[in-house]
Amino acid sequence: MRAVTPRSALASTGKYTSLVVWSLVALVPLVVIGLTSLKTPKDYATSGPLELPKSLTFSNFTRAFTDAKMGEAFLNTTFILVISVGGTIIIGTMTAYALDRFQFRFKKLVVALFLVATLVPGVTTQVATFQVVNTLGLYNTRWAPIALFLGTDIVSIYIFVQFMRSIPISLDEAAKLDGANHFRIYRSIIFPLLKPAIATVVIIKGIAVYNEFYIPFLYMPSQDLGVISTSLFRFKGPLGTQWEVLSAGAVIVIIPTLVLFLLLQRWIYNGISAGATK
Repeated sequence: MRAVTPRSALASTGKYTSLVVWSLVALVPLVVIGLTSLKTPKDYATSGPLELPKSLTFSNFTRAFTDAKMGEAFLNTTFILVISVGGTIIIGTMTAYALDRFQFRFKKLVVALFLVATLVPGVTTQVATFQVVNTLGLYNTRWAPIALFLGTDIVSIYIFVQFMRSIPISLDEAAKLDGANHFRIYRSIIFPLLKPAIATVVIIKGIAVYNEFYIPFLYMPSQDLGVISTSLFRFKGPLGTQWEVLSAGAVIVIIPTLVLFLLLQRWIYNGISAGATK
């Protein structure tokens, strides 16, 4: 057995202390939201954020679901999420296939422009983006955020490109000898082998679309087109914020994301590590 030196003991103590601190930073807000969602307005006003509710109530969840029209919000969110994520996968895998497998003029320039696009702050282009969306007649429709989510995901393309480099080109050459064209190679060989990267993009992109507030709030102001993030905003007004109902709505929103992440977390880590190391 190795002797424990003061230096190694200090390093271990610091490591575990930092882990505990950051775990508390992540968990304390969730605990506060959970406790607040179970309190009455009077109980919330007279108790601390970490105090247990004196009179347990579940009426906040009912109000959050009905008053905020969260049923319609979940349908709108699902519609936007499915089309956005599905389109991102198709566009991203095709773009990555073209960038990695084809040699064409100005290829390095195209790749450089993709990199530059990731460095440009989105807020600097919002005026022009709004004018384009309005001119296309997409404003105040569910297609406005879908178009923006499909056209601004450079990170997913880079994930697919990095993973594409781990697929041997010899598979493409063997398929060409059998008479397969480029689309057949993409559909039958490349796309199935990209499953780990696709799973990673589905989780990362799906959570980003699910939690997005700014784009739906700006481009879908109608209350009938609310998503889960903007529906919770209805409990905040000039006369005050109903924090207990808002917390209950946040719990309802968190549960699907938490369950999905726990079920598919290994796909996230496997996809990211495979795309980064192979």
